[in-house]
Amino acid sequence: MCGIAGELRYDGTADAEAVRRMLPCLESRGPDGEGLWARGPVAFGHRRLKIIDLSEAGAQPMIDEELGLSLVFNGCIYNYRQLREELKAYGYKFFSTSDTEVIIKAYHRWGSDCVQHFLGMFAFAIVEHGTGTVMLARDRLGIKPLYLAETRGRLRFASTLPALLAAGDVDTSIDKVALQHYMTFHSVVPAPRTIINGVRKLPPATVRIIRTDGSTTEHTYWEASFTRRPDVTDAEWPELIHEKLKQAVERRMVADVPVGVLLSGGIDSSYIVALLAEQGQRGLTTFSIGFEAAGGESGDEFAYSDIVAKQFDTVHHQIRIGKDRFLPAVDRTVAAMSEPMVSHDCIAFNLLSEDVSKSVKVVQSGQGADEILAGYSWYPPLADVPYEQAVDAYAKEFFDRPHSRLARQLSPEWLVERDVSREFVAASFGRPGAGTAVDAALRLDSQVMLVDDPVKRVDNMTMAWGLEARVPFLDHELVELAAACPPALKLAHGGKGVLKDAARGVVPDEVIDRTKGYFPVPGIRHLEGAMLEKVRDALSAQAARDRGLFRQDYVDLLLADPNTPRTTLGANQLWQLALLEMWLQDKGI
Repeated sequence: MCGIAGELRYDGTADAEAVRRMLPCLESRGPDGEGLWARGPVAFGHRRLKIIDLSEAGAQPMIDEELGLSLVFNGCIYNYRQLREELKAYGYKFFSTSDTEVIIKAYHRWGSDCVQHFLGMFAFAIVEHGTGTVMLARDRLGIKPLYLAETRGRLRFASTLPALLAAGDVDTSIDKVALQHYMTFHSVVPAPRTIINGVRKLPPATVRIIRTDGSTTEHTYWEASFTRRPDVTDAEWPELIHEKLKQAVERRMVADVPVGVLLSGGIDSSYIVALLAEQGQRGLTTFSIGFEAAGGESGDEFAYSDIVAKQFDTVHHQIRIGKDRFLPAVDRTVAAMSEPMVSHDCIAFNLLSEDVSKSVKVVQSGQGADEILAGYSWYPPLADVPYEQAVDAYAKEFFDRPHSRLARQLSPEWLVERDVSREFVAASFGRPGAGTAVDAALRLDSQVMLVDDPVKRVDNMTMAWGLEARVPFLDHELVELAAACPPALKLAHGGKGVLKDAARGVVPDEVIDRTKGYFPVPGIRHLEGAMLEKVRDALSAQAARDRGLFRQDYVDLLLADPNTPRTTLGANQLWQLALLEMWLQDKGI
């Protein structure tokens, strides 16, 4: 787990100093070391977090002069030991015990198809010294980020958007289409766009080949199939899910440092703890977070996490956050965002990661289960919707507001006449391979919303503290299995039914049968006091007035009644506006 950066020139020598300027922005992602390599038109930079092969032999950028390849890599290849033995059988010799070197040898052996051999999360860039060809790749579920800034004659890449800004010469004008997605598509901006025109992101499960003249080819190398499996009966699905999750959890224990678990008290993280205990893990370290109540809303779920910690005898840490820590964490959380992310979970994960990083460098987390196993509230209403009505039904349940309302909220110069978010959903739903409305929604959410909301949130906030988060529910083999599972089994028991059936007898019944919870952060859901003043300051700042994204009468309306207007899914509308402005102002845009 690290931070990577680089520059490719099509018309001269790479600017190594520009790459060097990016590295301080990546220091929190890799506090254990720094490296820079440049040769002709290519320069690579790296910040290292030591997880596998703690020696200097695992340092990056990694150069293999014998094979004529150089690599920068962020992530973890969980099956690197097996691949190492396979590659040894082909005659390859290794100078380290790192998963980084396995990528180099795998690329030399299989070319761009090497990604098909990897079980894990990754974003990397590799260059062939002889031809100058560069390959960029991102893992199947987009767990690891890769941002791109391309101008005439040059491409830069980095693990974070702010790193690219630090390199300089980036078009920071607001992307109007991205702004509409932000306001409509639950604050998600689908790849390849970001909120600014000069930065794009490589989509998940994508390989891009870049030649020395700047010509590129790009292809998607993986997608889960939502085709039913006639060989599996309804009664067999829970056991299949259980076994595949068990394998995924076991894979994610590979490390040369201890691994803990973020234990929210929900079924997903509790199931991970239970499976690790079942596999013989003793003295497992677990962490839960809670906040002060606000607006009559509880701020913790310790009652459930305590049940799990007690049953499986974990070394459990309750992290209680008072108002004295909450407010200062807001600015720090915004600063850690590669893109504006509205979810109040971001602050929870940032504070949690700060404390967890004092004990361990790697944790497993339950993100992804809701998106692959239908745990959210907008899936059941789609169950009986005819496919031709699925787009409208999904938009009604998921979009923050109908397109018609944007004209009363965005300033006229920022409006896009077309409903671009609905067009995006319609294009996705219109592709073959998803036979029901629920299938189509799950496919879209796992490819887009999951990547650019919960997964990005966890990556940004854990890596802000040099903490590596691993997500077993996003093991691509488990995702493939879940996609093939009949929707009715996933929707059963109020959502994630097949997972609840799989967990029965392994996870305490009180946790399985509880009402679905979220990271409760009342201080954002209910804006008051100093937090409300921070929001007011952001929206009344001169930079916000000069930008003029929102109609002033809409802003005034929200400030006069800060906690009543909500989006379709219940998020605070005022926070959505303020967060965007806070992020833009923090980044100097």
